[in-house]
Parts: sequence; structure tokens; C-alpha cells
Amino acid sequence: MKGLLLAALLWLPFSQASTSPQDQLARLAAANNGVIKLNAELFDQLTSPKRTWSASIQLTALDPRRKCNPCKAFDPSWHAVAKAWSQAPAQQRNDHFFGTLDFDDGSVVFQKLGVSSAPIVFNYPPTEGNRKPASGKTAPIKYDFSEGFDPAPLAEFLSKHTPISIPYRAPVDWARWTTVAIGVLGAALVLRFIMPIVRSRWSWAAVIVITSLVMTSGYMFTRIRNVPYNGGDGHWIAAGYQNQYGQEVQVVSFVYGLLSFAFLMLIMAVPYQPSPQRQRMQVYLWTGVILIVYSVLVSLFRVKHRAYPFKLFL
Repeated sequence: MKGLLLAALLWLPFSQASTSPQDQLARLAAANNGVIKLNAELFDQLTSPKRTWSASIQLTALDPRRKCNPCKAFDPSWHAVAKAWSQAPAQQRNDHFFGTLDFDDGSVVFQKLGVSSAPIVFNYPPTEGNRKPASGKTAPIKYDFSEGFDPAPLAEFLSKHTPISIPYRAPVDWARWTTVAIGVLGAALVLRFIMPIVRSRWSWAAVIVITSLVMTSGYMFTRIRNVPYNGGDGHWIAAGYQNQYGQEVQVVSFVYGLLSFAFLMLIMAVPYQPSPQRQRMQVYLWTGVILIVYSVLVSLFRVKHRAYPFKLFL
């Protein structure tokens, strides 16, 4: 037993020496869902001048004392992309690493790089091996946050510098699908209750009549000329036949509608009254409405054009 223990102690230094820096980085990444938590020493090792691997490094400041809200907002996206990369085949996965360096763990590195804000993402291409850039430029490439902190554009950018594309898939937005499902269900219920109204010919007749009244009252005239709702002096009737305010459309369409309704009542409702007294009263009522409302309509024409010669009651 003592001999086996002595042999193990003698073999330990040799086994550690035989482990390459790349294998050490691979173990560190695997132990933390694909992200290596860096300090100044590990940063230097990851960005070694002689490296056959590439690396994407997040410079951040997550300590609450730093009050870096953008850092907290971006960090979940960074870990999501790194976790997706950890699912890539080992042969390609161990040729690219994700690392995070917090300011409190490596302020010296921040000073060396001249970084005064966070978060920042640098991508370091390999300096040796088959993946070395053809241009020979091995300076770090900075990620542009112009598209926000979402993980999808980050994964798309980093995939240009990884051995294979990062297998990132956006998670299912359950809140969005739940909202859509509730909306569809609500629309179905509403449609069920309003379907009799939609199928009714009287509903469509009312829509057509109201639309016709609004259009014949000058709605398109005011929209095409982009006229104001009323005059600056508070008047809502524009002088002249070639001028009209937006409020006039509402008043004229109401007057036309009331006149039409009175005529319809005389034609369609009054003849079917069972009582002669009620029939006589309704004849007087709707005839009076027609006379008064038509008098109002004529007075509107007189306001628009002072020389209008006709007058009824007003």
C-alpha cells in the first residue's frame, strides 16, 4: 500500500505537467456551463500570444456596488450563448472559449486595455494553427451593442469567429404564446356573441346609411383639404360654399340623419299603428320634427351665404 501511495505522489507532478493549457481551459469551461470565470492570471493564459484557440471575453462589473445596470441586463444573454456553445461537439468546442472578467477580479486588466465602461465583449482570434486569420491580424474584435443586449445577434456575431456556428436557439416565449392563445379564445367568444349582429341585414344597413350620411356631409372634402376642426375664433361654420370646417360634417350629417329618420317613421311606422289616435299623434310629431329640423338646415345655409334668399322658421 505504501508503495502504491508513493507511486501516485511521484506520478502527480508528471500528470499535471502533461496537461496542456488548452485542456485546463476546457475543464474550467465545462465546470461552469461553458463560461470561464477569469482573473488577471487566467485572462493572460486565455489570451496568450501563442494560442491555437480563440476566445470571447466579457468585461463586466456585476457587483451591486458598481451599479452597472447594463452589465446585469446583458449577463443572462452572455451565459445563454455560452451555454449553447457548450453543447457543440467537443472537437470544436475546445477550440473556442467563453470567459467573463469582472472588474473586481481583474481591475489591472481593465487598466491595461484602457476600458472605462462595461459591458464590453472582445473576441480574440487564434494566433497559431490552421484557424489563424488569413490577414494575419490577431488583435481582439469588439462587439457592437447597437442591436441591443439580445442573445441572438450576439450568437450571430460570434459564430463568424468560432470553428462552427454556435447552436443557439431562442427559448420559447411562453408569455407571448399565452397572450396569443387568450386573444384567439377571446376573439372566438366575442365573435360567437356578435355573430347574430354581424349577420343581421339591419346592422349592415345602419353602417351603410351612417357612412353615406357622413360622406355626403362633406367628410372627404375636409380630409382632402386638411381643414381645421373649427375656426380660430370659435366659429364652427365656415363662410362660403367652397369652405367647410370639420365640425360642420358632424352637425350636417346629424341633421340629414334626423330628417331621414323622420321621413322613414312617417312611411314605415305610422301606417301600421293600430290606434287612430296614436297614428294621428305620430303624424303631427314627425311632421313637426321635419319642419323644425329643415328650418335649422336652411338657417345653416343662410349663415354660410348671407345672400341665401329662403327662410322657414329660424
